[in-house]
Amino acid sequence: MTRIEADWLNAAETQTVLSLLSKGGFDAFVVGGCVRNALLGVPVTDIDIATSATPEQVVRLAEEGSLKTVPTGIDHGTVTVLVDHHPFEVTTFRHDVETFGRHARVAFTDRMDEDAHRRDFSMNALYADASGQVIDHVGGLADLQARRVVFVGNAGERIQEDYLRILRFFRFHAQYGDPDEGLDPIALAAIAANIEGLSLLAAERVGSETRKLLSAPDPGPSLGAMHATGVLATILPGSDTNFVGPLIHLEQSAGVVPDPMRRLAALGGTDLTDRLRLSKAEAQQIAVLGRYVAEPAGLAEIAWREGPGAALDICLLRQAIVGQPLPEAALPEIEKGAAAAFPLSARDLMPDLTGPALGAAIKRAERAWIDSDFRLSHADLIGIARKEG
Repeated sequence: MTRIEADWLNAAETQTVLSLLSKGGFDAFVVGGCVRNALLGVPVTDIDIATSATPEQVVRLAEEGSLKTVPTGIDHGTVTVLVDHHPFEVTTFRHDVETFGRHARVAFTDRMDEDAHRRDFSMNALYADASGQVIDHVGGLADLQARRVVFVGNAGERIQEDYLRILRFFRFHAQYGDPDEGLDPIALAAIAANIEGLSLLAAERVGSETRKLLSAPDPGPSLGAMHATGVLATILPGSDTNFVGPLIHLEQSAGVVPDPMRRLAALGGTDLTDRLRLSKAEAQQIAVLGRYVAEPAGLAEIAWREGPGAALDICLLRQAIVGQPLPEAALPEIEKGAAAAFPLSARDLMPDLTGPALGAAIKRAERAWIDSDFRLSHADLIGIARKEG
């Protein structure tokens, strides 16, 4: 008998929701990621509850208990119940009636086993009651203990219910899978057979999953499998996994927090902004990294122009490309550039210089100051700026 012990489960807010449903005559269980993470000892952020009550019954019981509800996904059986400002997504047990590759038409059921068999991966199909006792209808406990990511039931059918599950499979392996074990061959075969379905996915969904994958401690094995199955070329044409492994090794050696955009820059690819719906800030970060990886600018100069974070990212990428460790002088150089303050301003050269001549003078002085290792004085720079003005 497996049982979870967790503060979030014993919290009054969680027990309130479970209690109002059970006292109303319905089954109620915490389910999915919160149970999985509790068993793995991983922090829990969202608490999902599955119940035999219909959405209308959930709303009625919540109102009788003076709790506020929000119909966040009521057509799909989900109602958010608020307890002291804590949100709980409460979803009616469901089974799929018809699938379209991006969404499914579902029917409500009062059977937990039917609900379990429509979920994506066995480790996500674990339920626990109010006391923490775990209920497993699909062998998810054994898979979770082995850190094995497998689809529930027929992998091809699960994928065809929502093609995003292809990307979720690789992401879940990167986050929860055993790094010493290969990815499930049955899942990989089903993915290869259904790869065309990725074209049906919205770029926002692909981008969200890709960010999560690239944020995992070591997405290298998943990315390698994505390359082998053709998934990577489908979602990121022109990408290359050759530099990702060395980059991750450098990050880990230096104790650097994983950054999805740094890793995306290592992958490369065409039309990243459109394909992944990158934000303006993310697109700018990718552009900066791409520009300086190819340019000979020193780390101190990059840190002064773009900030220490960008300079460290560029250093990691450069070293990953050449397959070398971080130079001992890298961090001191970055710190020096980040602390430097250019002592000249445009006002110092006006009104004698204006317009393009002023801009050229400032650039000339900046270049001389950087080449002097940030040592030239204000007076030196005024002289240099006016020299060809």
